[in-house]
Amino acid sequence: MNAQLIAICVGQAQALFGHAGASGSDPRPTPAPTPEHLSAIRKNTISTLADPKPAAVGLLGVTGDDQVDRTVHGGPTRAVYAYPAEHYAFWTTVRAQAGQHQPLAWGAMGENLVLQGLLETQLWLGDHVYVGEVLLRVEAPRQPCFKFNTVMGFRQASKMMVQSGFTGVYLSVLQPGVITAGDSVRVVPGDRVLSLAERHALSNRTPQRSLW
Repeated sequence: MNAQLIAICVGQAQALFGHAGASGSDPRPTPAPTPEHLSAIRKNTISTLADPKPAAVGLLGVTGDDQVDRTVHGGPTRAVYAYPAEHYAFWTTVRAQAGQHQPLAWGAMGENLVLQGLLETQLWLGDHVYVGEVLLRVEAPRQPCFKFNTVMGFRQASKMMVQSGFTGVYLSVLQPGVITAGDSVRVVPGDRVLSLAERHALSNRTPQRSLW
């Protein structure tokens, strides 16, 4: 496996104004979130291949990244969210079909780490992921909610993430340190009892509280 970290992203808590848009089959707009619906899902890049600045990662995530509701995103078991760069082409296509043609920048999925060469189907719960000097552990797939619809600009975005399996992965931090865009990414298998894809399938058979 030849995987690489190509961007690091952080976000600050802000209210999600606007609406999620209308789908082709349902022209009704999604109601605008109220100001108390705070989220740090909107991320900005702080390190890219073109500008590879170092970023510190602690036990609770990347320095400078807000985590508004740590019962569903954040805390020790969901400290870092990583997303495969390969899925951006899919989201560009489906957003265009929904009438959203603005280009997607890294961090658009709400991820902290943009990875290239490592997909969800290659990971199992408990796998160790080395990025630079930081050691991470695979914990869970993402379960999106209406906030993802809002930032993607169409009301079916969360449903399409679930159906596609393009969920990204939540990671805990076992060894804090410094990472930089361009760092290599290496996976060391754990017990490999349950794959990330299997965990995603099980999660979507049983109703549960949505993340984000």
